[in-house]
Amino acid sequence: MLTDAFLAARNIARQRRRSAFALAAIAFGVAALIVANGFIDWIMFKHRETTITSQYGHIQVTRKGYFEEGTADPFGYLLPKISPVQNTIERLPELRVLGKRLAFSGLVSKGDETISFVAEGVEPDKEQVLSSSLRIPKGTNLSANDPNGIILGLGLAANLGVDVGDTVVLMANTATGSINAVECRVRGFFATMSKAYDDVALRVPLTTAQKLLKVDGAHTWALLLAETEQAGLTLRALRQRFANEGLVFTEWIELADFHVKAVSLLAKQAGVMRVIIAVIIVLSIFNTMMMSVMERTGEIGTIMALGLTRRDILRMIVVEGAVLGIVGGLLGLALGTLLAWVISHIGIPMPPPPGQSWGFLGEVMVTSRLAIEAFLLAVGSTLIASIIPARTASGMVIVDALRFNR
Repeated sequence: MLTDAFLAARNIARQRRRSAFALAAIAFGVAALIVANGFIDWIMFKHRETTITSQYGHIQVTRKGYFEEGTADPFGYLLPKISPVQNTIERLPELRVLGKRLAFSGLVSKGDETISFVAEGVEPDKEQVLSSSLRIPKGTNLSANDPNGIILGLGLAANLGVDVGDTVVLMANTATGSINAVECRVRGFFATMSKAYDDVALRVPLTTAQKLLKVDGAHTWALLLAETEQAGLTLRALRQRFANEGLVFTEWIELADFHVKAVSLLAKQAGVMRVIIAVIIVLSIFNTMMMSVMERTGEIGTIMALGLTRRDILRMIVVEGAVLGIVGGLLGLALGTLLAWVISHIGIPMPPPPGQSWGFLGEVMVTSRLAIEAFLLAVGSTLIASIIPARTASGMVIVDALRFNR
């Protein structure tokens, strides 16, 4: 095998111009795949982490039936204010924070303007960690020291015509069916990845929400872990440990329908990119290998006359293609990693995505999985491209091959 690799390297070096073209095609193809797919991977990673750290957390704990019946009977699915289950969960080593959330809806008024809203009562200190990606374009976030300070979605604030520092009145139905109201001050505006949500949403401190609704407890415990990769294992452990507690443990991805669809779309685009680059590499290497075989017809006839079998010739040409793929793949990995670093350092100015009002600077994320896939694509494509030239060379008639260049 080492002899075949040495002969392949010698043949590649002898045909410098054609080999350089083939290596360049492979290297630029691999580099393009790394940059393009690395950009898509970064978008999916950023979208995932933003979704987790602005809305859902990694795991949500609710009473059984809350997601199915909670809208019709929100006060029938409250989690207790104090629970041994909560204390046990908070001792998990992988847990960063557990935040309680109370969902409700009602009317918000300023002067003569009244608009319906959906809201969450949250624990301000814990939400600083749990919702670290929540964008506050104007004003400040919630504070535990300001129980009557609230934040509104950008769209809701615009529709209501309020500014930071204004006073508004929140009205909602209590657990007993009566109507209650509380006066609040607008601390700031927030923006998520969903404009439709921002048009109707607001957030208040949990104590204020409980006072408004005249309840204790919360609808949801949102759990944020140290790493997203721990979510699946932690979810299974929690379900097994608290199987008889009447609780439902839901992973964030089961709630993030928009994220799932966006990732599916981007994954298909990345797949198309791989196919296009593979076709380019196959055509380039096929042309190089066929021309090499044609130019070396006399040489192939000579070594076959000296005793090399057709299988030896076939293996020699395939190994030559594999060497091209390995060298070109390594060059592509180096070039692609360098380009990814430079592009990430500079940033890619991106327009606002659908539903958002601000753009962002994109980056390229090179993972070990992407690097391995790109390298294997280069080697696999060159091997496929070398099959036909190898069969052509091994199928030559010795006498005709010896007379080819005369």
